Amino acid sequence: MLEVIVKLVLVAAAFAVLPLLVGQAEHKVMAHMQGRLGPMYAGGFHGWAQLVADGVKFAQKEDVVPRDADRWVFKLAPGVALVPYLLVLIVIPVGPGDQVALDLDLGLFFALAVMGVGVIGAIMAGWASANKYSLLGGMRVAAQLMSYELPMVFAASSVAMAAGTLSLTGIVEEWRWFWLPWQAIGAVVFFVAGLAELRRPPFDMPVADSEIIFGPYTEYGGLRFALFILAEYAGIVVLCALTTVLFLGGWKGPFLNEQLGWLWTMIKVSVLAFLVIWLRVSYPRMREDQLQKLAWAYLVPLSLGQLALTGVLKVAFS
Repeated sequence: MLEVIVKLVLVAAAFAVLPLLVGQAEHKVMAHMQGRLGPMYAGGFHGWAQLVADGVKFAQKEDVVPRDADRWVFKLAPGVALVPYLLVLIVIPVGPGDQVALDLDLGLFFALAVMGVGVIGAIMAGWASANKYSLLGGMRVAAQLMSYELPMVFAASSVAMAAGTLSLTGIVEEWRWFWLPWQAIGAVVFFVAGLAELRRPPFDMPVADSEIIFGPYTEYGGLRFALFILAEYAGIVVLCALTTVLFLGGWKGPFLNEQLGWLWTMIKVSVLAFLVIWLRVSYPRMREDQLQKLAWAYLVPLSLGQLALTGVLKVAFS
């Protein structure tokens, strides 16, 4: 019982800290890449207090619920968007052995299913706000979820087929370095589809502030709005961790896997998180028709091709 409690406390601590670190890194990386001056001055040295300033700003804003809104659904939506990512972290192994809070035999299935629940929070927010712009944003979120969930599941299934297990720990244990070129297409499809499900730029059409205000979050302010932003950064951490576990060997590194496994995992997650930020800075927002075409005309066929390749190689070498 004590071991379980310690693991849950560590997972909760990681859930509280890692998304904030990603948010702070995004401020700094975007400030350097785009020449933004503001995030470099808050608090003095290298703008260390920018995230604190953002938190104070959100806390000071008034918490308003629209008169015609469905109050209970409106209030529950931020929690529905955030909590599922905490549940996914429970089944993601950080290192070998017992360095995972809960090693489920169906860990991959559980992680993908719960990640889909997180998107429902944005749909609830759009529907409950009694605002046509919020509703339009929520409908776009739903369309994007349906389009990108399929290639994401296919790409993950390819790794599960290669490893012969749905356990995330088991997948890492079966992973070999030559899987990198073999599963490269699946890795790209999984990562891109995950970014689209998180509505991260350039896949942020559902929350395009220049077109539909701020999508399903238009009527939110203060700490409720901050929870949606925190859910986005938590989603980045979960997506990078799953990509690391499925396609990059998890805790396996060049040496000392048993002793430094957790370090290799964190390094890979950090590099992928930087890639997420870099993509936001580098590419313009895609139109809705471009988003759908990318999913159905490119990612779905590629993921099916990866699945077929894995099946052929699995049979050939078994």
